Amino acid sequence: MNIARLCSDLVSIRSENPPGDTRDVIEFIRGFTDSLGISTTVIRGAGGRDNLVSCPVKGNLLFCGHVDVVPALSEGWDDDPFSGRIVGGSVFGRGATDMKGGCASILWACRALIESGRDLPADLAFVCDEETSGQQGIRRLLSENLLVPCDCIIAEPTPPLNPNIGQKGLLRLCLTFTGEPGHGSLYPVKGVSAIMEAYSLLRFLGELHQTEYHADDPEIAGLIHESSVILQDLLHMDEAEVILTRLMFNPGMIEGGEKANIIAQRCTLELDLRLPWGCSPAGLLDAIRAHAPRAEVSVMGSMSAPSITPRQSRIVSRLLEEIGKVQGSPAAPIVQWAASDARFLRKEGFSVVEYGPGEIPALHAINEYVTIASLENAARVYQGMMERYREDS
Repeated sequence: MNIARLCSDLVSIRSENPPGDTRDVIEFIRGFTDSLGISTTVIRGAGGRDNLVSCPVKGNLLFCGHVDVVPALSEGWDDDPFSGRIVGGSVFGRGATDMKGGCASILWACRALIESGRDLPADLAFVCDEETSGQQGIRRLLSENLLVPCDCIIAEPTPPLNPNIGQKGLLRLCLTFTGEPGHGSLYPVKGVSAIMEAYSLLRFLGELHQTEYHADDPEIAGLIHESSVILQDLLHMDEAEVILTRLMFNPGMIEGGEKANIIAQRCTLELDLRLPWGCSPAGLLDAIRAHAPRAEVSVMGSMSAPSITPRQSRIVSRLLEEIGKVQGSPAAPIVQWAASDARFLRKEGFSVVEYGPGEIPALHAINEYVTIASLENAARVYQGMMERYREDS
């Protein structure tokens, strides 16, 4: 078996979330770690939401990956989304980039280190629930004290020279608006439409989006600007700095009304909001509640402020050095617009950096893929980090 085949095997094991059943892929990984003599335990969850974690933990260096993937419809794909097809120097399939490729690179680095006759200085955590709330995944492991705060690498896909050391905040809301129904022929003179109340809030959020926020820390502000330049080139968009410095909002689901000729009495709206540095989650929540007095507002999952691991920290400096060795060019950290399990780990005292193989434009996309070269390079970086931390133990 080579690293491409390992990635392909992981991709071919279905683990869409929802529904979140990861039993088969966790069992596959346990078989791999058992073959290397790595001691792990499987944490069983309802509906097959299984996690795997080192046992006992060393608390020196943690490698973390999620094995759940977003669903994929077969329409538009060149092959079955779960084929794991290997062709042209790449592995194709749902999760190849996000992030079974990263999981494969972690496992391959463990194998290389152990087969060279050295002990593994790192802990492993493969979790089931990153793509939704993390409640059954990393948050469960943390709540049950199955991990020890330490330096941590999450194998999320990143640019090859740019580990991600910070991310915007996240707030997901469900709002249920209540109107005053009546005959549709009388609106808007009479009655209150729950649908229009939801529309009013969306217009308000559009106005908030025009506000440019600034980080209080000049170093973070500089990093945001540097990141925007890198992301602008990576994503081929001129608005990268806008994405990092402004409130982004997505009305992911909306449902309301009873009939075309009835003033809507009920409307439900699910919102995904990404908060820049300088924007308070609690302050934003208060502003939304004030602007939507007819809505019952509930937080879905958890809300988190923007988070960052200092670029001077040990994990960042060492990782930059190892990336530079493998890639043959200087590495530089970035912050990103999205969210991951890093926010939960940082809150519990972990120093977290994301670095992994993958193609960022292919995230959650049709014909998702990862190049074999990026799998191999990430594995070399991980092995180098393991060797560095082995010297500390």
